[in-house]
Amino acid sequence: MGEDHRRSTSPGVLVVQLCAFDLHARHAARLPESSEGRILNGRMGARTGSADLPLHGGRVPAWLAQRMARLGAVIVEALVLHEGPHGVLRRLSHPFWFQALGCVLGMDWHSSGITTSVLGALKRGLSGREDELGLTVCGGRGRHSRRTPGELVALGERTGLDGEGLARTSRLVAKVDTAAVQDGFALYLHGFVVARDGAWAVVQQGMKPETRTARRYHWLSESVRSFVEEPHAAIEGEPQGAIVNLTDRRAAASRCAQVELTAQPDCVVRELRRIPHLMMPAHHELRPTDVFLRRVHATLAAAAEQGPRDFAELLLQPGVGARTVQALAAVAEVVHGAPCRFTDPARFSLAHGGKDGHPFPVPLRVYDRTISVLKQAVAQARLGRDEKLQAIRRLDEQARRLEGAASGPALDALAEEERDRSHEYGGRDVTGPAQLRPRRGQLALL
Repeated sequence: MGEDHRRSTSPGVLVVQLCAFDLHARHAARLPESSEGRILNGRMGARTGSADLPLHGGRVPAWLAQRMARLGAVIVEALVLHEGPHGVLRRLSHPFWFQALGCVLGMDWHSSGITTSVLGALKRGLSGREDELGLTVCGGRGRHSRRTPGELVALGERTGLDGEGLARTSRLVAKVDTAAVQDGFALYLHGFVVARDGAWAVVQQGMKPETRTARRYHWLSESVRSFVEEPHAAIEGEPQGAIVNLTDRRAAASRCAQVELTAQPDCVVRELRRIPHLMMPAHHELRPTDVFLRRVHATLAAAAEQGPRDFAELLLQPGVGARTVQALAAVAEVVHGAPCRFTDPARFSLAHGGKDGHPFPVPLRVYDRTISVLKQAVAQARLGRDEKLQAIRRLDEQARRLEGAASGPALDALAEEERDRSHEYGGRDVTGPAQLRPRRGQLALL
C-alpha cells in the first residue's frame, strides 16, 4: 500500500493492489489499467463475490438444523486453529466456498436456503463461544436482519469495539446491494460476522420472486486479505489492478461509502461485476456436469488409502466407519482447500447428501460420526495434541496428490449405491427415514 502520485495529487489518497482470479481458468485475471478498472474501496470494505441460486421456500427440519449447528461450529473451530478468525472471514466471503460449506452440512446443494441455513447454523453453533473463538455472528433473515445494527451496537458495548461504526457499515453494505446495484433483487437476509479485532465479513441475500431466483452477496472488510489473494499451491499471480480510496483512511465508514457512491457509482457497479460469481442450476438432481468427477474419485481414493493408516479404530465399525472416512475427506477439503478446489461446490453434497433426497438422503449415522471424530480431533489439538487433526488434513493432501490418477464409477452409480445403502446409514430426508430398497430387477411387494 502506498501513495500513487501519478494518479492523484490529493493528500490522503491511498492505492492498494488487487489480485483478481478467474477460478475456472486457474490463473490471475488482469484488471483493466484504466480508471474503470478500479473499485473505490473505503473502510467499509469490498464486495468479494456473489451467487445466483434458485429461490426455494420451506424450513430446515429440526433433525438436520441441530446437526448443521454442531458440525458448522466444529468446522469453524478447526479453521480458527488452522487460520485464525481472519481465515474464517476470508472463507465466508467467498461464494464458492460458502456454497461448499452448505453442501457438506447436508443442505440442498443448489438452493437459496443454503444461505439462511448456514448463517443460522453458525449463529446457533457459535452462541456462547464468541470470546473463545473470537467470532460473533449477527443478523439473519427477515426481522433478524433488521436487528443487525442493534446487535452490533450491543457487541461494541460488551467488547469495546466501535459498535456504532460497525452498525453504520452494516447499513451501508446493505445500501450498496440495493440502491447502488439496482439488479431487481430485494434484500431479505443480512448476516454480519465480526472478529474480536473488528474485522468483518458480510453475507446477504436478495430475492426476485418473479423469476424464482435469489442472489447472494459477499463482502470482506479491508483489514482482511481476500481468500483468493492468499498464497496457496493451486493458484499463483501477481497484483494487477488497483483499489483507490478517495478519502483518508481514518475517515468514518459512512463518509467513505458516500464518496464512493456519489463520485463514480458506475465504476463501482462495473467493478462489482468482475468479482467471482457463482451460478447454480435450477434442476434438483445432481448431474455429472455439476461436479468434477476426478475430484470425487480422488476423495474416495484418499479415504481408501489414507483411512486404514490414520483411522484404524474408526474402520472397525462395519460400513459406517469407512463411509465416515469418506465424509471426513470432504470436510478436510472444506477446512484446508485452496480457492480453486471449490469451483464445483455441488461435489461436497456427496459427503452428507441433502435434506430433499438429492443426491441421496442425509446419512445421519455417518453425519454424527463425522461430528464426533472432528470434535475429538479439535479438542485434542487445543490441548497441544494435534495428531488426529493432522490425520484429517492428510486426507485433503492425499486427495490432491491422487487427483490426476484416480478413477472410479460414474456419478450416477455412486449416488445409486448410496441410496441402496441409505437405510444402513440412518438415511433421512424431508419425507422421512430411508427404507430398504428392493433389489434392482426385483418387483416391490406394494
